[in-house]
Amino acid sequence: MPWVADSHEIDVVVPAPGRAPVRVPIWVVAVGDDLYVRSWKGAAGVWYRRAQRYGTGSVVVDGDEHAVRFTPVADPALEEAVDRAFTAKYGGSEYASAMINPPASGTTMRLDRM
Repeated sequence: MPWVADSHEIDVVVPAPGRAPVRVPIWVVAVGDDLYVRSWKGAAGVWYRRAQRYGTGSVVVDGDEHAVRFTPVADPALEEAVDRAFTAKYGGSEYASAMINPPASGTTMRLDRM
């Protein structure tokens, strides 16, 4: 999905009924043709909790907003592939190790464009 895979950082926007949408900058990686995101704060991240509960939201890439579906990942082999993708893309950042270890590593979600 070239529409976002090369972006260093995107904004995730997740609404909730009766509440203002949450907009948070996050990292995104590609594994094969699929895109994956994680919550730096783990399951405590508000955007993550909403994405998990409601399953949809949007991402903002270069000023354009795209509707997405969030699908939790529970496959250990895929989780390891996502770890490698985060390390390859963001390994030079002081925050990279946080994204491949708990609590973030347990929050992997696939992004599907709607």
